[in-house]
Amino acid sequence: MIRHLLAPSVPAAAQSLGVPQKLNPRLPAVALTFDDGPHPEGTQAVLDLLAEADACATFFVVGEQVRRRPDLVAEISARGHAVGLHGFRHTLQLRMSAAAVKGDLQRGAETIRVAVGRGPVLHRPPYGIYSAAGLTAARADGLQPLLWSRWGKDWRKLTTPARIASRVVREVGPGDVILLHDADFYSASGSHLRTAAALKLILRELNARELDTVLPV
Repeated sequence: MIRHLLAPSVPAAAQSLGVPQKLNPRLPAVALTFDDGPHPEGTQAVLDLLAEADACATFFVVGEQVRRRPDLVAEISARGHAVGLHGFRHTLQLRMSAAAVKGDLQRGAETIRVAVGRGPVLHRPPYGIYSAAGLTAARADGLQPLLWSRWGKDWRKLTTPARIASRVVREVGPGDVILLHDADFYSASGSHLRTAAALKLILRELNARELDTVLPV
């Protein structure tokens, strides 16, 4: 069933349903993406590191966190990064009714619109898993789904910055979409600190491989 096939671990299923995990591989670039923010410490640290490296990223934000920190989301946009929708709540779509998923998407998009002056274009569901109703609702609202092809598993309690960076860059190449998290609201406490430390290593390696960072849209 569709609802069980849209995790990033099943690329063929995602591809067959038109849910991208990568960008155009002909471009010598990757997309850095961050989920679960905005976070008062994690997001700010990531923004500063991106500025130092002259890199850009897409932030898939959670509406309930945007409401708490609308100015920080506005700063993300003002710095030239993209703001995508992760959901109003960080809830697995498989646990939600069709009406609840649709309402969550619309509520989240409106929260972003209020914060930055325009609605999101990109969408990534919590845990990277769409329900059939969730994918239909996202597309009906004009949202473009985007999953990922490389991830650092930076939400884990016992990982390290070096392990996170190694997972990301081990086979990274043109067109990859990298998933990291700039917040620890829904993961191990303090995980955003390890992500920021890993990001320094990742940006250094991307530069060494002459891979630019680009926005998906």
